[in-house]
Amino acid sequence: MARSGRSSQKSGARRVTLGILIFGALALIVAQSAPQISNFFVPARTTISDRIGAPADTSLWAQISGQAGREQRIKELENEVRDLARYKAAAISMAERMEAYENILNLMGEPPEKGVTARVTTVVDGPFAQTVLANAGSLQGVVPGAVALNEGGLVGRVIQLGDRSSRILLVSNYQSQLPVLGEVSGVRAIMQGKDRDRGVLKDLPEVSDFIEGERVLSSGEGGAFPRGLVVGTVTKQGSEWLVKLAMRDHASGYVRMIAPPEIVEPLPESEVPEVVVPPVETAKPAPAARPAPARPVVTEPVAAAVVTPEADPPVIRLPETPVQGGE
Repeated sequence: MARSGRSSQKSGARRVTLGILIFGALALIVAQSAPQISNFFVPARTTISDRIGAPADTSLWAQISGQAGREQRIKELENEVRDLARYKAAAISMAERMEAYENILNLMGEPPEKGVTARVTTVVDGPFAQTVLANAGSLQGVVPGAVALNEGGLVGRVIQLGDRSSRILLVSNYQSQLPVLGEVSGVRAIMQGKDRDRGVLKDLPEVSDFIEGERVLSSGEGGAFPRGLVVGTVTKQGSEWLVKLAMRDHASGYVRMIAPPEIVEPLPESEVPEVVVPPVETAKPAPAARPAPARPVVTEPVAAAVVTPEADPPVIRLPETPVQGGE
């Protein structure tokens, strides 16, 4: 009897459990079909599925195989891409706004640079001399001290000029001294050639410092190079700031030589012409008006009328009449 009672209790519990499961299944079906009830369960279902389907980044196998590091790097790159997309949109908007402002203000831009494009024929790439030879000279319009550029940025400066060739001293030469500034930080320094691909920054300020990875431009100080030419990107190695030269990234074998900036030197004091400034006359009060003196009346003599004697009129004599009677 006891065993039969226990078996009946177990079968009743199983029936109750089965009924609850059936009711839960029906509830889930109704929840999926009804949008209002489905929206109520969406956050919980999403959280549970993310927890179940998420890869175990901290597992031993993920750490050994490097999968955890790769996935972390992918997430970081995705975040950087999103940030760069926002910066790109902001840059395009600012460029359009700047163009509109320039049109409104009728702003005159920089004059176009006239240059000569030449092919590099010889490269002297030694430890003490880094120069190139281009097949264009004074007959083609190259001027002494011309600045050489390529697709990447600044290459160097013309130090020897012939009729049909030019020798260019590269900025990577250890004798090259180039005034530069940071594009973002605005810090100024002197770049000296270090090796074929890099330069080192000297005469750094003590207060501010460069930003890792920013571009370095020519500052234009000294008048040898124009302002704003791309030189490279700056990186820090130990206590030194190094510049990775941009000209090595696009070495197509051609250079473009432009005229150096023209700076008119002031004349010495002995040669400055003297400018004579006339004294400024102060206005004097006008004197009181005086009556004009009476001018004498000048009578001109009247010419006398000249009467010409006319001829005597003819005398007409009448015949004498006889006198009758006597007195």
